[in-house]
Amino acid sequence: MSSTPEYPPAGPATGLAADLDLALRLAEEADTVTTGRFRAADLVVSSKPDLSPVSDADQAVEHLIRQRLATERPADAFCGEESGTTGSGPRRWVLDPIDGTKNFVRGVPVWATLLALLVEDDPVLGVVSAPALGQRWWAGRGQGAFCSSFGEPPRLLRVSRVGRLADASLSYASLSGWAEQGRQQALLELIGQVWRSRAYGDFWSYMLLAEGAVDLAAEPELSLWDMAALAPIVTEAGGRFSGLNGVDGVQQGNAAASNGLLHEALLGALAGR
Repeated sequence: MSSTPEYPPAGPATGLAADLDLALRLAEEADTVTTGRFRAADLVVSSKPDLSPVSDADQAVEHLIRQRLATERPADAFCGEESGTTGSGPRRWVLDPIDGTKNFVRGVPVWATLLALLVEDDPVLGVVSAPALGQRWWAGRGQGAFCSSFGEPPRLLRVSRVGRLADASLSYASLSGWAEQGRQQALLELIGQVWRSRAYGDFWSYMLLAEGAVDLAAEPELSLWDMAALAPIVTEAGGRFSGLNGVDGVQQGNAAASNGLLHEALLGALAGR
């Protein structure tokens, strides 16, 4: 992508705006690393203990951002998917260096770097950068949610106003995860109730929701780094992000996201009600 886009408000950044500026700069640096390794003939891929893949690009991005934050925000804690947590305190940066590593290693362009800042476990900013798609999304608490496509000026994001399941578009990641959790039948019944369903998967489901292109998204098992950057963007765009139990936030180990109008219907359907 091109240089980090501007976003309102203009002028010297302080407080949360300064943190968001930093996160956007770090996303730009991460994009340089990931695009340089995407579809590289010498990409090194290994398996983690859970048998999920990790590439040299995942590790390089995490090392880069961990080191940058140690310099720029030395008092803050850091949690990365590949290297765990260091530090303590109320402020914690959470990173998924490449969300969609399976896509990345197979040459599928749907992957992104996810970076969030949590204060007392509450995500107050999120940046999602998908350079192979030419898109970046970001939000800060009370500052709105934005997207820039192929370096164009940022546009403000708003969720849809669809108010009926029969008119709604649903996105999910896969059926297998729901089967493993004993929830596949509920998902299949929900798919039968909505207007349209597609497995856009991973971060993309939630960014399409924030853009108003999708109305519902859900996944049955997620880690903190999978969700932390997504929730502020969805909520600042006017949507709702919770666990499948209806508790708002990113601490439930799974996710249900909607345009807000459909949230109770989504939770009820996935609970089999």
